[in-house]
Amino acid sequence: MKFMKLGSRPDTFYTAQAVRSVSSEVSSDLIVQVKGSRYLLHKFPLLSKCLRLQRLCSESPETSQHHIVQLPDFPGGVEAFELCAKFCYGITITLSAFNIVAVRCAAEYLQMTEDVEKGNLTYKLEVFFNSCILHGWKDSIVTLQSTKEFPSWSEDLGITSRCIEAIASKVLTHPSKVSLSHIYSRRERDDESCNGAESQRHKPLSKGWWAEDMAELGIDLYWRTMIAVKSGGKMPSSLIGEALKIYAARWLPNISRERNVNKQVASDSDSDSTNEITSKHRVLLESIVSLLPAEKGAVSCSFLLKLLKAANILNASSSSKMELARRVALQMEEATVRDLLIPSISYANSTVYDVDLVITILEQFMLQGQSPPTSPPRSKLGFERRRSRSAENIVLAFQESRRSSSASHSSKLKVAKLVDGYLQEIARDINLPLSKFIALAEAIPDFSRLDHDDLYRAIDIYLKAHPDLNKSERKRLCRTLDCKKLSVEACMHAAQNELLPLRVVVQVLFFEQARAAMGSGKVTELPSNIKALLAAHNIDPSRPTTTLSTTTSIPADDQWSVSGLRSPKSKVSTLRMKLAEDDLDESDLQSEGLRRTSKFKSFCALPTRPKRMFSKFLSINRNSSEKN
Repeated sequence: MKFMKLGSRPDTFYTAQAVRSVSSEVSSDLIVQVKGSRYLLHKFPLLSKCLRLQRLCSESPETSQHHIVQLPDFPGGVEAFELCAKFCYGITITLSAFNIVAVRCAAEYLQMTEDVEKGNLTYKLEVFFNSCILHGWKDSIVTLQSTKEFPSWSEDLGITSRCIEAIASKVLTHPSKVSLSHIYSRRERDDESCNGAESQRHKPLSKGWWAEDMAELGIDLYWRTMIAVKSGGKMPSSLIGEALKIYAARWLPNISRERNVNKQVASDSDSDSTNEITSKHRVLLESIVSLLPAEKGAVSCSFLLKLLKAANILNASSSSKMELARRVALQMEEATVRDLLIPSISYANSTVYDVDLVITILEQFMLQGQSPPTSPPRSKLGFERRRSRSAENIVLAFQESRRSSSASHSSKLKVAKLVDGYLQEIARDINLPLSKFIALAEAIPDFSRLDHDDLYRAIDIYLKAHPDLNKSERKRLCRTLDCKKLSVEACMHAAQNELLPLRVVVQVLFFEQARAAMGSGKVTELPSNIKALLAAHNIDPSRPTTTLSTTTSIPADDQWSVSGLRSPKSKVSTLRMKLAEDDLDESDLQSEGLRRTSKFKSFCALPTRPKRMFSKFLSINRNSSEKN
């Protein structure tokens, strides 16, 4: 780093009885008090260069042999004053990026300008600042950091703005053209960041070489510098996003719901301190959100959700939360179930996770790309014609729009799997209201779920965690479930599930047996009543069933065991039990294609297995059709 030496005399300052003095054959005639420290000095060298001291000495009465001058609000403290005093005595002083701001503010306070003496301290400091400090990368960063000790003085003297402009210009310049002051290095940090990952180690200079050093700045200075960088218009949004991620890892702590709970039981003094720290973190987070690039993909969805978790716990402004939710929705297909597990801070309902926030994100996601374009937009075609572009370019633009709409459809399929996995996680929360579970499940359109295995697993987990649900609530819960989209393994499990409503079990058994009958080849043609029922549900009985999804890991207690199907508890016994506890009216039976209640009850009373049971049912219908 650059430094400058002024003066040639040796240092003759010393301390005696808590008083700083200078060795001289001439007795001192000036006493200067600076923030509790006393200096015994001489008028001539100081007053010849400091206009303020001249005025203060003329205004203060002389007591015995000394003039006493009070400087209670001196900027920079005793260290800066002593450097200025040594300059007046011609004693050698060393100036660098670490102390130039304090000395420059002190010189301005003492009015050590060219009007008092040519080549005064203010002039020399300005020359060094403009010619050396602002030309070096590390010098500019360190100088800008030191301005936080003297914010008003630094603003008035233009030190802060000049440092920010110099740093922004260097960021927008190729690193090979920037003076890194020879000691530039990326600091190695072993502490865990807010996203649980260690900071990157020393790497060769790249396009984002500046992010680590700028991360040392306080949030106010960092925000202003990043605004200057972004206003340059040359920096890719991905590098801006990466720099923000590095800064968040540097300053945002590991925030958890437990920390927020512990704040409730802290003492008054600790609570005040905690509130102050939380307030600083809240301002920091909201500033980072305001700096996020507008372009999609500039930062990862995982990083956005980590910011959203922190915003929720720090009780950030609703505008910041909504902005993060909107940005997450733009790239929700990149998220994982763990990313969506945002801790809840609402102690009214005591739910573990903030489901409302996820519903908001999902609603924002579904608002995008409502209808894929089938032809190029008219406005775009008109624009192309006015610019006389070739038909070939128009076709390419149209193909690109088709590709983007296809990606939008595939992203909805991914989000559907994501939401079903999320439902499985939150279903274990005993305080989760049924309405929120249903709202989240129904937010996904039907075409986005290729199979309903994951949804059925989530419903099964919710039923186990909430055994007190009544019959009506269980029916509402299963309303979203489409039995014809269940795999064979899911159907086998559902047929034995005693927690499901009777109608769902009947549907599962019916669709399973209908597909099995057509697939075995023993029945060449289904009876008319079964055909009508299948047609009403848009189901092709010859279609192979979808395989069970294995994308989500489920605890052993919630997994479906095929061996359990061999137990004495059969599907028929499950139906018997449900007939005893559920009131099944005639309209319910007719909706399933079973016209007569007595026939259905006798059907359920058969002691054989479900396949044989359906075989009898099919033979009865076939005989009746032959007679007709």
